Amino acid sequence: MSDPFIIGLTGSIGMGKSTTAAMFADLGVPIWDADAAVHRIYAPGGAAVGPVGALCPDAIVEGRVDRDQLKDWMGRDDTALKQLEKIVHPLVADDRARFLEDTDAPVVLLDMPLLFEIGAADQVDLVAVVSAPADIQRRRVLERGTMNAAQFENIVAKQVPDAHKRARADVIIPTDTLDGARAAVAEVMDHVQERLTLA
Repeated sequence: MSDPFIIGLTGSIGMGKSTTAAMFADLGVPIWDADAAVHRIYAPGGAAVGPVGALCPDAIVEGRVDRDQLKDWMGRDDTALKQLEKIVHPLVADDRARFLEDTDAPVVLLDMPLLFEIGAADQVDLVAVVSAPADIQRRRVLERGTMNAAQFENIVAKQVPDAHKRARADVIIPTDTLDGARAAVAEVMDHVQERLTLA
C-alpha cells in the first residue's frame, strides 16, 4: 500500500481551521485532528493520564486529565507547559502515526494548530494555512464566549504570527467568507489530484 498524500492544515486561533477541515471531509478526505487526539489521551484510560498525574496529581479528576486544573498548574509554575509538552507531543505524534498507518486513502488531512511550532511542516506534502483579517479573527474568538480579550491576546502572542504562517504556506485558504473558503478547498483538491495523476 502506497503512502497517502498528506495535507497539513494549520492556522491561528479563530481563523476557521475546523470549518475548513470539515470542507475537506465533505470531499471524502479522512481527517486527523490534533485537538481530538489530545482529548483521547486525556480521557479515562488515556495514555497521558498516568504521566501527567505523576507530575501534577491535582490535574487528574475522575480518572481523566482536567484542563482547568492544568491551567491552574501552569499559572503557578512557569515550567509546567514545557513539562506537559514533553509528555503530550510524543503521545499525539504516536496517535498521528497510527492514523497514517491505518489509512488506505490516497489523500489525508492532518488538522494541526501547532504544525510550525512543533516542526512538522516537513512531514507533510502540502501545507495549507487558513487565514482571515485580524478583526474577523478577534470577533470570532470573542463571540464564542470561552475567553476574554486579554486571554485572546495572550494566546495570539504565543502563536507563530499569521503573516509568518502565510509566508511558509504552500497554499493559503482565505476564510473571511464560507464560499471563498469552499472554493479554495476545491482548488487545493484539484491541485492534489493533478499531482497524484502525474506521480
